[in-house]
Amino acid sequence: MDALLYLLDGLRKSYGGPAVLDLDHLEVQAGEVLALVGPSGAGKSTLLRLLNFLEPPTAGSIVYHGRTFRDHRVPIAVRREITTVFQRPALLRGSVRRNVAYGLRLRGQRDDRRVEQMLAQVGLGDRAKAHAQRLSGGEMQRVALARALVVEPTVLLLDEPTANLDPYNVGLIEDIVRRQNREQGTTVVLVTHNVFQARRLATRVGLMLSGRLIEIGPAPQFFESPSDPRTAAFVRGEMVY
Repeated sequence: MDALLYLLDGLRKSYGGPAVLDLDHLEVQAGEVLALVGPSGAGKSTLLRLLNFLEPPTAGSIVYHGRTFRDHRVPIAVRREITTVFQRPALLRGSVRRNVAYGLRLRGQRDDRRVEQMLAQVGLGDRAKAHAQRLSGGEMQRVALARALVVEPTVLLLDEPTANLDPYNVGLIEDIVRRQNREQGTTVVLVTHNVFQARRLATRVGLMLSGRLIEIGPAPQFFESPSDPRTAAFVRGEMVY
């Protein structure tokens, strides 16, 4: 885990007003699990959108795999290396199998075996023919995760993937993410309000407040000996804005 995957310098994003994201510097190493924590409105989800090249930065650059990008002109081959699972998955009408196979179809691939294997991996092998819109919230999130992983991404971006889910589904999803990282070497960037989840999954953790990165470091250091008093307060469960 020593290869640099992302390098962000002077990255800024605004929507016509004050910057919602203002990062001096951030590196993401290949194969790591990086968790970003902080209150709502801290800029975490905006950062994920920029990492996925869904929109361009207002200023600064994103270096990905040694290539510098400053606008929305990103090759499709690069975009296909990165997938995002959002807090509220947008599933297609139709079956669970059709949803999981969607990304492969967009790439002109048909691999029924891989789809079946992925459904089994997320515990939905017996729900392949079920209508996706009639699933429970936890099942829908597992379908979204399977759809993201079946295309074998280099980077998996997770935006509050277990918010409002019961402990059973939280455990299932965390196990899937952990296994994907360890067995496939997938780089994971996780946005979460749940400091316990960050501690369970992440190799590094960063605290964001008001669009800025306050502190980042190895998970044990972040939780046990943070250098910034705001980080210490957040870890203790205090309200920090």
